[in-house]
Amino acid sequence: MSTLRNIEFVTTVAELHTLPPPHGAEVAFAGRSNAGKSSAINALAQRNRMAFVSKTPGRTQHINYFSVGPERYLVDLPGYGYAAVPAAARAHWHDLVGGYLQTRECLQGVILIMDVRRPLTDLDEKLIDWLRPTNVPVHILLSKVDKLGREQASLALREVNAALARRFPNCTAQLFSSTRKIGIVEAAKQIQRWLNVGSNKKPPGTGE
Repeated sequence: MSTLRNIEFVTTVAELHTLPPPHGAEVAFAGRSNAGKSSAINALAQRNRMAFVSKTPGRTQHINYFSVGPERYLVDLPGYGYAAVPAAARAHWHDLVGGYLQTRECLQGVILIMDVRRPLTDLDEKLIDWLRPTNVPVHILLSKVDKLGREQASLALREVNAALARRFPNCTAQLFSSTRKIGIVEAAKQIQRWLNVGSNKKPPGTGE
């Protein structure tokens, strides 16, 4: 199975100015609170608690870095969309996540986790819009597919792909379940492609 097994926690970041130097390649994980983002990272890493799975939506407000090889990182962004989060926390998320997505030079792709039963919410689309000027690709994991029957899941994927083709051509999508191990190999291969492409690029100022 092609997964991201050699993963280690590196650091947590609360402000943009404390981000690590933009060397190598990063793939970010984003999604609504409790959409299954941390569970997806754990499933891809074949670990139970590599990324903390919280039963309290909106709890994680920092950016967490995980190393998966020399200068290759998975970046766990704080979840969004939970109404009970204070306004100050929502503003902090906007500045932290928006700033990261729009300015991070070594960001090679974004894995966007959406509950297959409630995909492409307004906030999901806002996050994708942040990335439009950067041309950073987005791969959507339609999570919790085990909650649907096979026909329902296939229909949901077709509808999401049709919407992406109309409005977000730089995005792709697949079905995913961390509990049933559905789509893990496909997602891991996409992540590894991005990391390998990015790691082959020289940092600015290093010459040819």
